Parts: sequence; structure tokens; C-alpha cells
Amino acid sequence: MTSHKTAQTMKPATAAKKLEIYLEATPAEFREGVVSRDELNALQADPPAWLRDLRRDGPHPRSVVAARLGVSIAGLARGGVTEALTTDQIDAIKADNPQWLIRERETQAKVRAEEKRLRHRD
Repeated sequence: MTSHKTAQTMKPATAAKKLEIYLEATPAEFREGVVSRDELNALQADPPAWLRDLRRDGPHPRSVVAARLGVSIAGLARGGVTEALTTDQIDAIKADNPQWLIRERETQAKVRAEEKRLRHRD
């Protein structure tokens, strides 16, 4: 008896998280279907135009916004940023350099320094 391998699939939200894109900004056919592991690998290896545009211009999920600003996701929330932002909006925040961003970057630097200290201790 030969075994038939079933394709591993995931919900669009999971695939979007793995691709680091904002699900609500994806095409309807992506949001409404399921994504196989092979399809995800193909999207990562050779992204279609819509995926390249999303990664370049946004809107970006909070994890990407936080990384681009150099703060934590909790730091974004403390700063009042609760929704997806475009690349232009992120650049505007960087240019304005508001007090909350300065404070959160300092906090993030302290957290990273402490994590590094603990890694070297252990």
C-alpha cells in the first residue's frame, strides 16, 4: 500500500504572519483560501508583484512597524500606534522623532543590553 501525502495547509492569517505582511491588505483570493506549505515557499522564493508592493509600501503589521522603528510592539501601543502603518507613515514618525519614540528606543536598548548580559552570564 502506498501512502498518499496530504499537502500541509495553513490559514491565510498564519501565512501572512510568516510572510510578515498585513492580512487585510492582501488580495481577496489570498484572504479567502488556504495556503499550502509549497505555495508559501513559492511566495517567499519568487514573490508576486502584490507581495513585493506590500513589503515595500505597506501597510505593515505591527511587528514590522515596531522593528522598523526600533521599538517593541508594547512600545508602539504605549506610543499610541495601534494599527498598521505604511512605509511613508513610518518614515514620517522617524523624521518627527517624537518623545515617546526616543523613550521606547532607550527602553529597547536597555532590554537588549540586559538580554546580552544574561546570555554571557549563562
